[in-house]
Amino acid sequence: MLKTGDTAPEFELPDADMAIADSASLVGKPYVIYFYPKDDTPGCTMEALEFTELMDEFEQRGVSVIGVSKDNCASHGAFRDKYGINIRLLADVDGQLCDAYGVWQEKE
Repeated sequence: MLKTGDTAPEFELPDADMAIADSASLVGKPYVIYFYPKDDTPGCTMEALEFTELMDEFEQRGVSVIGVSKDNCASHGAFRDKYGINIRLLADVDGQLCDAYGVWQEKE
């Protein structure tokens, strides 16, 4: 589990268009990375749409927003296109980044 002041885990993951996103390209730049359980579910859709509505404010401050789930690239593309989401969605199919951040938990 990460603590305040820890270095963010490195990553190299494909996005909805199968382009590779990596943490090295973000060094020295502010970004928000949020994790969500599954594409096209009510809570996750609401969260993605809220970030989409706020993207102008994030961009004005030079902040990138990245969403990560264990869904694959095709699922992310369909989710993005269905709702007009403009956040870069990364596919962490193996869960390595989710594990590095300590965010993946089995539903109880």
